[in-house]
Amino acid sequence: MNQVGATKFADLHIHTYYSDSTSSPDEVVQEALQNQLSCIAITDHDTVDGIGPTRQAAQAVGLEVISGIELSSEIHEKDVHILGYCFDEQSPLVDALGQFQQARVDRIRIMIEKLKTLGIDNITLEEVCSLTKSKSVGRPHLAAVLKEKKWVGDISQAFQKYLGEDAPAYVGKFKISPEEAVALIRNSGGVAVMAHPMFTNKDEIIPSLVRAGMGGIEVYYPNCAETTIQHYEGIAKKHDLVMTGGSDAHGKAKTNTYIGKRRIPYEFVEQLKQRAKQAV
Repeated sequence: MNQVGATKFADLHIHTYYSDSTSSPDEVVQEALQNQLSCIAITDHDTVDGIGPTRQAAQAVGLEVISGIELSSEIHEKDVHILGYCFDEQSPLVDALGQFQQARVDRIRIMIEKLKTLGIDNITLEEVCSLTKSKSVGRPHLAAVLKEKKWVGDISQAFQKYLGEDAPAYVGKFKISPEEAVALIRNSGGVAVMAHPMFTNKDEIIPSLVRAGMGGIEVYYPNCAETTIQHYEGIAKKHDLVMTGGSDAHGKAKTNTYIGKRRIPYEFVEQLKQRAKQAV
Protein backbone atom coordinates (compact mmCIF):
# COMPACT_ATOMS: atom_id res chain seq x y z
CA MET A 1 0.00 0.00 0.00
CA ASN A 2 1.58 3.23 -1.13
CA GLN A 3 0.88 6.04 1.35
CA VAL A 4 3.15 8.58 -0.38
CA GLY A 5 1.23 11.72 -1.22
CA ALA A 6 -1.89 10.73 0.73
CA THR A 7 -3.22 13.61 2.75
CA LYS A 8 -6.16 11.94 4.49
CA PHE A 9 -6.28 8.61 6.27
CA ALA A 10 -9.01 6.37 7.63
CA ASP A 11 -9.36 3.54 10.16
CA LEU A 12 -12.39 1.46 9.19
CA HIS A 13 -12.41 -1.13 11.99
CA ILE A 14 -13.05 0.36 15.42
CA HIS A 15 -15.15 -0.88 18.36
CA THR A 16 -16.75 1.06 21.21
CA TYR A 17 -18.19 0.17 24.58
CA TYR A 18 -21.48 -0.43 22.80
CA SER A 19 -20.02 -3.85 22.07
CA ASP A 20 -16.78 -5.31 23.46
CA SER A 21 -14.39 -2.34 23.63
CA THR A 22 -13.66 -0.25 26.70
CA SER A 23 -13.67 3.01 24.70
CA SER A 24 -16.48 5.56 24.74
CA PRO A 25 -17.40 7.45 21.55
CA ASP A 26 -15.66 10.56 22.93
CA GLU A 27 -12.49 8.56 23.61
CA VAL A 28 -12.61 7.04 20.11
CA VAL A 29 -12.87 10.49 18.52
CA GLN A 30 -10.01 11.92 20.60
CA GLU A 31 -7.72 8.98 19.80
CA ALA A 32 -8.60 9.24 16.10
CA LEU A 33 -7.66 12.92 16.11
CA GLN A 34 -4.42 12.26 17.99
CA ASN A 35 -3.46 9.77 15.30
CA GLN A 36 -4.30 12.18 12.46
CA LEU A 37 -7.29 10.35 11.02
CA SER A 38 -9.86 12.08 8.81
CA CYS A 39 -12.40 9.26 8.73
CA ILE A 40 -13.35 6.30 10.92
CA ALA A 41 -15.95 3.55 10.88
CA ILE A 42 -17.55 2.20 14.03
CA THR A 43 -17.86 -1.56 13.52
CA ASP A 44 -19.37 -2.84 16.75
CA HIS A 45 -20.52 -6.44 16.94
CA ASP A 46 -24.21 -6.88 16.05
CA THR A 47 -25.17 -3.32 16.99
CA VAL A 48 -25.25 0.14 15.43
CA ASP A 49 -25.89 1.91 18.74
CA GLY A 50 -22.39 3.39 18.87
CA ILE A 51 -22.53 5.11 15.48
CA GLY A 52 -24.81 8.00 16.43
CA PRO A 53 -22.99 9.00 19.64
CA THR A 54 -19.65 8.82 17.84
CA ARG A 55 -20.94 11.01 15.01
CA GLN A 56 -22.19 13.50 17.58
CA ALA A 57 -18.78 13.58 19.28
CA ALA A 58 -17.03 13.89 15.90
CA GLN A 59 -19.19 16.63 14.44
CA ALA A 60 -17.56 19.50 16.26
CA VAL A 61 -14.05 18.46 15.21
CA GLY A 62 -14.70 17.62 11.56
CA LEU A 63 -14.02 13.88 11.80
CA GLU A 64 -16.05 11.81 9.34
CA VAL A 65 -17.83 8.72 10.71
CA ILE A 66 -19.25 6.22 8.25
CA SER A 67 -21.73 3.49 9.16
CA GLY A 68 -20.22 0.14 9.98
CA ILE A 69 -20.94 -3.15 11.69
CA GLU A 70 -19.29 -6.53 12.28
CA LEU A 71 -21.52 -9.59 11.95
CA SER A 72 -20.57 -13.05 13.19
CA SER A 73 -21.23 -15.97 10.88
CA GLU A 74 -20.10 -19.56 10.71
CA ILE A 75 -19.26 -22.16 8.10
CA HIS A 76 -18.02 -25.70 8.82
CA GLU A 77 -17.72 -24.79 12.54
CA LYS A 78 -15.37 -21.90 11.67
CA ASP A 79 -16.13 -18.29 12.59
CA VAL A 80 -16.22 -15.88 9.66
CA HIS A 81 -16.74 -12.21 10.49
CA ILE A 82 -18.35 -10.00 7.87
CA LEU A 83 -18.00 -6.23 8.05
CA GLY A 84 -20.68 -3.98 6.59
CA TYR A 85 -20.19 -0.38 5.47
CA CYS A 86 -22.25 2.53 4.13
CA PHE A 87 -25.59 0.80 4.72
CA ASP A 88 -28.95 2.42 5.37
CA GLU A 89 -29.19 2.73 9.15
CA GLN A 90 -32.98 2.27 8.97
CA SER A 91 -32.98 -1.02 7.10
CA PRO A 92 -33.54 -4.81 7.21
CA LEU A 93 -30.07 -5.21 8.70
CA VAL A 94 -30.92 -3.05 11.69
CA ASP A 95 -34.22 -4.87 12.15
CA ALA A 96 -32.37 -8.21 12.34
CA LEU A 97 -29.95 -7.01 15.00
CA GLY A 98 -32.50 -7.37 17.78
CA GLN A 99 -32.58 -11.12 17.18
CA PHE A 100 -28.79 -11.31 17.13
CA GLN A 101 -28.47 -9.33 20.36
CA GLN A 102 -31.06 -11.43 22.19
CA ALA A 103 -29.15 -14.53 21.09
CA ARG A 104 -26.02 -13.02 22.63
CA VAL A 105 -27.78 -12.44 25.94
CA ASP A 106 -29.19 -15.99 25.94
CA ARG A 107 -25.74 -17.39 25.21
CA ILE A 108 -24.19 -15.62 28.20
CA ARG A 109 -27.07 -16.78 30.41
CA ILE A 110 -26.36 -20.41 29.53
CA MET A 111 -22.61 -19.92 30.06
CA ILE A 112 -23.28 -18.56 33.54
CA GLU A 113 -25.38 -21.65 34.29
CA LYS A 114 -22.52 -23.87 33.13
CA LEU A 115 -20.10 -21.96 35.35
CA LYS A 116 -22.39 -22.63 38.31
CA THR A 117 -21.99 -26.37 37.75
CA LEU A 118 -18.23 -25.78 38.02
CA GLY A 119 -18.62 -24.07 41.40
CA ILE A 120 -18.58 -20.47 40.14
CA ASP A 121 -21.88 -19.32 41.60
CA ASN A 122 -21.45 -15.59 42.23
CA ILE A 123 -21.86 -14.19 38.71
CA THR A 124 -25.15 -12.73 37.48
CA LEU A 125 -26.34 -12.00 33.97
CA GLU A 126 -27.11 -8.42 34.97
CA GLU A 127 -23.54 -7.60 36.01
CA VAL A 128 -22.10 -9.10 32.83
CA CYS A 129 -24.57 -7.18 30.65
CA SER A 130 -23.80 -3.98 32.54
CA LEU A 131 -20.33 -3.95 30.96
CA THR A 132 -21.70 -2.99 27.55
CA LYS A 133 -23.89 -0.05 26.63
CA SER A 134 -26.09 -2.22 24.42
CA LYS A 135 -27.27 -5.83 24.30
CA SER A 136 -24.20 -6.78 22.30
CA VAL A 137 -22.74 -8.76 25.18
CA GLY A 138 -20.07 -11.39 24.59
CA ARG A 139 -17.50 -13.69 26.13
CA PRO A 140 -15.00 -10.86 26.79
CA HIS A 141 -17.51 -9.29 29.19
CA LEU A 142 -17.98 -12.58 31.05
CA ALA A 143 -14.21 -13.05 31.11
CA ALA A 144 -13.82 -9.60 32.66
CA VAL A 145 -16.21 -10.54 35.49
CA LEU A 146 -14.36 -13.82 36.07
CA LYS A 147 -11.16 -11.80 36.41
CA GLU A 148 -12.77 -9.18 38.65
CA LYS A 149 -14.02 -11.90 41.00
CA LYS A 150 -10.58 -13.53 40.99
CA TRP A 151 -11.64 -16.83 39.46
CA VAL A 152 -8.86 -16.25 36.95
CA GLY A 153 -5.75 -14.10 36.83
CA ASP A 154 -6.40 -12.51 33.46
CA ILE A 155 -8.72 -12.51 30.44
CA SER A 156 -6.72 -15.06 28.46
CA GLN A 157 -6.89 -17.51 31.36
CA ALA A 158 -10.67 -17.09 31.47
CA PHE A 159 -10.86 -18.26 27.86
CA GLN A 160 -8.34 -21.07 28.33
CA LYS A 161 -9.95 -22.43 31.47
CA TYR A 162 -13.67 -21.74 30.99
CA LEU A 163 -14.85 -19.88 27.87
CA GLY A 164 -12.77 -21.07 24.91
CA GLU A 165 -14.23 -23.41 22.32
CA ASP A 166 -12.85 -26.51 24.04
CA ALA A 167 -13.50 -25.27 27.57
CA PRO A 168 -16.30 -26.53 29.87
CA ALA A 169 -18.48 -23.40 29.95
CA TYR A 170 -18.39 -22.74 26.21
CA VAL A 171 -21.67 -22.27 24.34
CA GLY A 172 -21.83 -21.94 20.56
CA LYS A 173 -23.03 -18.78 18.88
CA PHE A 174 -26.31 -18.09 17.16
CA LYS A 175 -25.44 -19.16 13.65
CA ILE A 176 -25.96 -17.48 10.31
CA SER A 177 -23.95 -18.34 7.23
CA PRO A 178 -21.47 -15.92 5.68
CA GLU A 179 -23.75 -15.72 2.63
CA GLU A 180 -26.67 -14.70 4.86
CA ALA A 181 -24.53 -11.99 6.48
CA VAL A 182 -23.51 -10.70 3.04
CA ALA A 183 -27.17 -10.67 1.91
CA LEU A 184 -28.27 -8.73 5.00
CA ILE A 185 -25.72 -6.02 4.34
CA ARG A 186 -26.40 -5.85 0.60
CA ASN A 187 -30.16 -5.70 1.13
CA SER A 188 -29.54 -2.70 3.38
CA GLY A 189 -27.66 -0.83 0.66
CA GLY A 190 -24.24 -1.54 2.10
CA VAL A 191 -20.98 -3.17 1.09
CA ALA A 192 -20.10 -6.52 2.68
CA VAL A 193 -16.41 -7.01 3.46
CA MET A 194 -14.64 -10.10 4.75
CA ALA A 195 -12.96 -9.19 8.04
CA HIS A 196 -9.33 -10.12 8.85
CA PRO A 197 -9.14 -12.99 6.33
CA MET A 198 -5.56 -13.71 7.39
CA PHE A 199 -6.90 -14.92 10.75
CA THR A 200 -10.13 -16.45 9.50
CA ASN A 201 -7.93 -18.66 7.30
CA LYS A 202 -10.77 -19.59 4.94
CA ASP A 203 -9.56 -18.22 1.61
CA GLU A 204 -11.33 -21.04 -0.20
CA ILE A 205 -14.76 -19.52 0.53
CA ILE A 206 -13.90 -16.10 -0.93
CA PRO A 207 -15.10 -16.93 -4.48
CA SER A 208 -18.50 -18.11 -3.21
CA LEU A 209 -18.88 -14.96 -1.09
CA VAL A 210 -18.05 -12.84 -4.13
CA ARG A 211 -20.78 -14.66 -6.05
CA ALA A 212 -23.13 -13.96 -3.12
CA GLY A 213 -22.42 -10.24 -3.48
CA MET A 214 -19.46 -9.53 -1.18
CA GLY A 215 -17.83 -6.31 -2.35
CA GLY A 216 -14.65 -5.98 -0.32
CA ILE A 217 -11.95 -7.62 1.75
CA GLU A 218 -10.03 -6.31 4.76
CA VAL A 219 -6.51 -6.37 3.36
CA TYR A 220 -4.78 -4.01 5.81
CA TYR A 221 -4.80 -5.31 9.39
CA PRO A 222 -2.44 -4.65 12.30
CA ASN A 223 0.54 -6.83 13.14
CA CYS A 224 0.59 -8.62 9.76
CA ALA A 225 3.61 -9.43 7.64
CA GLU A 226 3.97 -7.51 4.39
CA THR A 227 3.84 -10.79 2.45
CA THR A 228 0.43 -11.48 3.98
CA ILE A 229 -0.81 -8.02 2.98
CA GLN A 230 0.45 -8.57 -0.56
CA HIS A 231 -1.32 -11.93 -0.73
CA TYR A 232 -4.69 -10.33 0.04
CA GLU A 233 -4.01 -7.40 -2.26
CA GLY A 234 -3.70 -9.99 -4.99
CA ILE A 235 -6.97 -11.70 -4.03
CA ALA A 236 -8.75 -8.32 -3.97
CA LYS A 237 -7.52 -7.48 -7.46
CA LYS A 238 -8.40 -10.93 -8.79
CA HIS A 239 -12.01 -10.68 -7.61
CA ASP A 240 -12.47 -6.91 -8.10
CA LEU A 241 -12.95 -6.32 -4.37
CA VAL A 242 -12.59 -2.99 -2.59
CA MET A 243 -9.63 -3.12 -0.22
CA THR A 244 -10.32 -1.92 3.32
CA GLY A 245 -8.36 -1.87 6.54
CA GLY A 246 -8.28 -0.77 10.12
CA SER A 247 -6.93 -1.32 13.58
CA ASP A 248 -9.67 -3.53 15.08
CA ALA A 249 -9.17 -1.39 18.18
CA HIS A 250 -11.01 -2.44 21.36
CA GLY A 251 -9.59 0.08 23.81
CA LYS A 252 -7.92 -1.52 26.80
CA ALA A 253 -9.60 -4.85 26.02
CA LYS A 254 -7.13 -5.48 23.17
CA THR A 255 -3.67 -4.27 24.03
CA ASN A 256 -1.85 -5.23 20.81
CA THR A 257 -3.51 -2.53 18.74
CA TYR A 258 -4.93 0.99 18.96
CA ILE A 259 -6.95 3.39 16.81
CA GLY A 260 -4.85 4.37 13.82
CA LYS A 261 -2.28 1.58 14.20
CA ARG A 262 -3.43 0.37 10.79
CA ARG A 263 -4.78 3.15 8.61
CA ILE A 264 -5.56 3.41 4.91
CA PRO A 265 -5.57 6.28 2.40
CA TYR A 266 -8.92 8.02 2.07
CA GLU A 267 -9.18 6.94 -1.56
CA PHE A 268 -10.23 3.51 -0.29
CA VAL A 269 -13.16 5.12 1.54
CA GLU A 270 -14.18 6.79 -1.70
CA GLN A 271 -14.03 3.43 -3.48
CA LEU A 272 -16.17 1.91 -0.73
CA LYS A 273 -18.79 4.64 -1.10
CA GLN A 274 -18.82 4.19 -4.88
CA ARG A 275 -19.33 0.44 -4.49
CA ALA A 276 -22.24 1.10 -2.13
CA LYS A 277 -23.89 3.33 -4.73
CA GLN A 278 -23.53 0.57 -7.31
CA ALA A 279 -25.19 -1.92 -4.96
CA VAL A 280 -28.39 0.15 -4.63
